[in-house]
Amino acid sequence: MKRSCLFIGFALLLSGFAQAAEKPVIRVGARVFTEQTILAELTAQYLRTKGYDVNVTGGLGSTLARSAQESGQLDLIWEYTGVSLVSYNHVDEKLDSAQTFERVKTLDAKKGLVWLSPSKFSNTYALALPKKVADQYPQINTISDLSRVLKDQVKDKHIVALDTEFANRSDGLIGMVKQYDMNLNRESIRQMDAGLVYTALRNGQVFAGLVYTTDGRLNAFQLKLLEDDKHYFPDYTAAPVIRQEYLDAHPDLAAQLKPLAELLDDTTMRALNARVDVDHDSPSIVAADFLREHPLHPVPQDNKEKQ
Repeated sequence: MKRSCLFIGFALLLSGFAQAAEKPVIRVGARVFTEQTILAELTAQYLRTKGYDVNVTGGLGSTLARSAQESGQLDLIWEYTGVSLVSYNHVDEKLDSAQTFERVKTLDAKKGLVWLSPSKFSNTYALALPKKVADQYPQINTISDLSRVLKDQVKDKHIVALDTEFANRSDGLIGMVKQYDMNLNRESIRQMDAGLVYTALRNGQVFAGLVYTTDGRLNAFQLKLLEDDKHYFPDYTAAPVIRQEYLDAHPDLAAQLKPLAELLDDTTMRALNARVDVDHDSPSIVAADFLREHPLHPVPQDNKEKQ
């Protein structure tokens, strides 16, 4: 009897090892900032419930992450349409959100990369006002409104804070000033690290500042986002991008990731980012809480073509 029990136990153990070995391994990459870490955690924890063995590599630069995926070292990355369009494919044409997605989908397909169903958020640039300024100038709701006030009150020497990278790019400050005919010069701008822009806005040290639309500090610091009414800033819609070879081997992945992507809009991402950047919660805990609060049901295989 003991021998039978031992044999059965050993057989079950071997069966368990065999099942573990059969789990498809997927290598997920994440770039160096908070939002990417959260997206990778959400993906990893969700896919593990679907039977995947997920390995996450974080802290990557954009170029390194892209190179690793193109060379087959990473299988999946959450990418932004504007990054692929401008940085990887060197397209400077002004396109709307839908056009941008279709263009990068086509261009990246030639490199063996597939854009899956996109999220509902775009982490693009924006200009924002501190609460005190927003209360004093309720008429400023768009960048054009801001431009008018800067011109009309030039003697007040209003300061606009910009991160150093944006301030020195041809498709950054120079293009924005031209498109909005803004009265900005060396005396009226302050270049600083992106994180310090938020600090300056929170402390009311500047009149306006450059921010990112899904940053958690927007709500925490009560900043007012201004509408990009002339559509200067590129679209940066996020979507999971998978290697074609991996998708061919695991075709259910597209349907499995679709409901996760569709849950993520600007408001949701700001809240998730705030829990990490403002409340200092762990990205893994934030992801686990979100998935527990939002049970996901993948699109059935037969219905994928209808989506």
